[in-house]
Amino acid sequence: MTTVADTPATEPSPEVRAQASAQTNALVAKLWNYCNVLRDNGLSTIDYVEQLSYLLFLKMVDELAENAWDDDEITQIVPPEYSWKSLVTKRGVELERHYRDILDNLGRRPGTTIGTIFAEAQNRITKPALLEKLVIELIGKEQWTVKGTDLKGDAYEGLLSKGASDTKTGAGQYFTPRALIDAIVDVMQPTPDDTIADPACGTGGFLIAAHTYLRKHHMRDLETAKRAELQQGKHIHGNELVTGTARLAAMNMLLHGIGTSDGRSLVSVGDALAKKPSGRHATLVLANPPFGRKSAITVIGQDGTVEKEDVEYDRDDFTATTTNKQLNFLQHIMSLTAVGGRAAVVLPDNVLFEGGAGEKIRRRLLDEFDLHTILRLPTGIWYAPGVKANVLFFEKKSPRADGKPHTARTWIYDFRTGRHFTLKKRPMTRAHLDEFVTAYRPGEPRESRVPSESPEGPWRVFEYDDLIKRDKVNLDITWMKDPALEDADSDLAPEEIAQEIVQDLQAALNEFKAIAEALGGEVVDEGEAE
Repeated sequence: MTTVADTPATEPSPEVRAQASAQTNALVAKLWNYCNVLRDNGLSTIDYVEQLSYLLFLKMVDELAENAWDDDEITQIVPPEYSWKSLVTKRGVELERHYRDILDNLGRRPGTTIGTIFAEAQNRITKPALLEKLVIELIGKEQWTVKGTDLKGDAYEGLLSKGASDTKTGAGQYFTPRALIDAIVDVMQPTPDDTIADPACGTGGFLIAAHTYLRKHHMRDLETAKRAELQQGKHIHGNELVTGTARLAAMNMLLHGIGTSDGRSLVSVGDALAKKPSGRHATLVLANPPFGRKSAITVIGQDGTVEKEDVEYDRDDFTATTTNKQLNFLQHIMSLTAVGGRAAVVLPDNVLFEGGAGEKIRRRLLDEFDLHTILRLPTGIWYAPGVKANVLFFEKKSPRADGKPHTARTWIYDFRTGRHFTLKKRPMTRAHLDEFVTAYRPGEPRESRVPSESPEGPWRVFEYDDLIKRDKVNLDITWMKDPALEDADSDLAPEEIAQEIVQDLQAALNEFKAIAEALGGEVVDEGEAE
C-alpha cells in the first residue's frame, strides 16, 4: 500500500465541505502556533514546514501499513529501524540523535518520491524538547491518511501559504496566488489525455490544481487502469531548481493523493534551462517562473569568496541568447510544449516590452505560435512587492506551408487597471476572476468571444498586423484609466492609496533595475549589500 488515500467517488456536500474546511483551519492553527514557538528559537517558517514534511511522511507510511487489508498490501517503504515507530519510542537527546540518523539514511534513494523529500535533509530543531513535542504531541496525535486526502493536503497548503509571507526567507517567490492558479486551470481545462508539466513548479500549486480539476471533472468516467495512472501522477511532471522547495512540492502532491511514496518522483531537481527537452514534451504547460531578471550561478572560489556569474544558455532551440531568466523560461516553455499543445505562463511586464532578445522572441511567438490571450495582472497579489505580471496563453502549431503567422489576433484582458488588492485587508479571491473566465469562454471557439461593450472596458482584441507594427513589437498594451485614483471621492482608504503608490514606485524601480542590468550595469539589492 503506497498511495496516500483513495479518491472520493462523489463530490462532498456543502455541509461536508464546510466541516472539512473547519477541520483544516483548526489543524493549520494548531501547527502554526507551534511554528511561532520554533521561530522564537531561530527556525524560519520554511524550515518548520520542511521538518513537518519529514515527520509527516514517516507518520503516513506507518498509518498506511496499519490500515492495509493484508500483509500483501504492505510495501517495505521505510526500513523498520528508520520507521515512525522506531522514532516515537525514544525521548530527549536519544530521539534527536535517531531522527538525524533517519534523515541521513532515507535521502539515499534518488529518483523516488522518498528520495526527493529527504534529499540533503537536516534536523534544524536543535532543542530535543521541542522536537519531542512536535513528534509526540502534534504529529503523533493526528491521523494523516484516513480522514481524506484533501483535508491534510489543504492544511499543508495553508502552512505553505503562511510560509510564503515569510519575507526574510524569500519564500514568496515559490508561491503563486491560488485564486490565480485555479482560474488559469479552469480556462485551460486539463483532460485525462494531457501530459502536464511545470518547469518551475515551486511548491507544486499548478500541478495539484490541474490534478484536482481532472479528479473533479473526469475521474468517475475513466476506466480502472486510466484512473490508476491518473492517481499515480503518470500524467504530470514538475521541475524545481531548489532542493528544499522540491521536497515541499513532492510532499504537497503526496498529501493531495498524487503519486506514491516509493514510486517515481514527480518532481525533478535541477536547472530546467540547462538543456532542451528530450522525449518529454507536454501537451499542457502551466508555469510561473521565479521572479528576478537574471539567470545566475553562485561560484565559490578557493579562498572562500562567493560570486555570482550571469548565465547565458547556448541552445539551438532558442531564438535569442540572453541572461534574462524570464525570456529564457519563455523560450524553454515554447520548446517544451508539444505540437498541438497549449501553455499558460505567468511572466513580468519586461517580457512584453524589452527590446533586443525580447523583440526576437515575441516575433517568433506571434509567428510560430498562436498567442491568443494575455491577462494583465495587478500588483498587491504577490508576496514580492511591486510585481507587474501577465499570463500569456498560447498554442504550439505545426509550420504553415504558406508561411503566414499562426497568431491572427490576440485578446487582452486588463485585470490590472482599477483593481486594488492587498494580501491581508483586500486579498484577491477566485470570484474576482469570474468575469475573465466568462469572457475567455473556455471550451468554446475563440470566434465566439465578444469584446467589452465600452471601448474603455477590460476585454479587447488586437489584430496581428497591428501588433507586429508596434515599436519593438511591444505587447505591454494599456487603454484603461483607474477611476479610483483620479476620483477625489474614491472609496479607497488613504492607506490603500498610499500602498498603491508604493507598489507603483516599486514596480518602476524594478523596471529601472532591469534597464540598468540590460545596459551592463551592476545593481546590488539591499539584502546583498548587507
